[in-house]
Amino acid sequence: MSHDGLMEKQTFVLPAPFVTVGGATIRQVRVGFETLGRLNAAGDNAILIPHYFSGTSHFAGRYRPDDPLPGWWDAIVGPGLPLDPDRYFLVGVDSLANVNALDGITVTTGPASLDPDTGRPYGMRFPQVQIRDSVNVQKALLEALGVTRLHAVAGPSMGSMQAYEWAAAYPEFVARLIAVVPCASVDAYTLARIHDLAAAIRLDPDWAGGDYYGQARPLRGLALALRMMTWLSLAPQGCDLHGRQWAQAGQDPERDPDHGFAIDAYLSSLAEASAQVADANSVLYTLRANALFTVGGKASLAEGLGAIKAPALLIPSSNDQMLMPDATRKVRDLLRAQGNAVDYFELDAPLGHLNGATFIAQAAEAMTTFLRR
Repeated sequence: MSHDGLMEKQTFVLPAPFVTVGGATIRQVRVGFETLGRLNAAGDNAILIPHYFSGTSHFAGRYRPDDPLPGWWDAIVGPGLPLDPDRYFLVGVDSLANVNALDGITVTTGPASLDPDTGRPYGMRFPQVQIRDSVNVQKALLEALGVTRLHAVAGPSMGSMQAYEWAAAYPEFVARLIAVVPCASVDAYTLARIHDLAAAIRLDPDWAGGDYYGQARPLRGLALALRMMTWLSLAPQGCDLHGRQWAQAGQDPERDPDHGFAIDAYLSSLAEASAQVADANSVLYTLRANALFTVGGKASLAEGLGAIKAPALLIPSSNDQMLMPDATRKVRDLLRAQGNAVDYFELDAPLGHLNGATFIAQAAEAMTTFLRR
């Protein structure tokens, strides 16, 4: 049974100015986080759950009883499930420059936040942050909560980047690593796609070089970028669920170029809804953070993985078109070659990269076994 309780977004404010890995200073940083379960006396039963690109700290439960959907990993959170709050202290944390800056719940510092020096949104004047910066903020939060060592860090997609970075940057602090639909280093193919996703936003005239706050937002470019990201995340089987159906009955695409197909209407409706709560600049900053990511900050994948000491459970999706499973198989082999214990499980469902959230319950037994070993 998954978690059926209410969750609360909490706020952590760093006690001192934050210096990024690039050497810039952010005078005040705050992040949203959510917890479930209790920290034990030793402070070592915590599981950190970093989120995917468009996610937040809301990994389980609901904020209100009438919320239409629970948190994104709710299916594996609850008594007797892999992320068992009776056994573990579960912590979700928003990434810096979280893309959902306009949802009315996200509080984490980013380009849409007010610069304390000017009283205006940072916009593109916000320092570039990287995956390691989010990890360093998370570490400050965990220490403030009394965590002495992580039982595990487990996350999907961009959350897996944070999980890998945790294990490489703080090997003595991380007892286990779970990487789902993972990426240990962004390759050139992914860099090219990231560039074009960003271009969709930058080419919108309303983007105005990032200084659009208080005026028209670049919703067309933002929605296009989010639409592209969704179909890149889907496997062909996921799109094929819509077949060649028309978007609307009686509106034949052959007879009018304004008549479309069901798959287009579906993707556009998702993207337009997401764009209402997303901040375009925050999407750009998060895309850039992904583009800059290599585990441990090393150009060589083998060298970056060499800092990881923790046992790992790797869970790719067999038909992932966004982060291909072959890359994870390579990581598996490199970790094993350097002596790490590695468990491996492939998700098998029609949604490709999105299987890492929607069909994560397939991996429940593998996760439970790994976490309790």
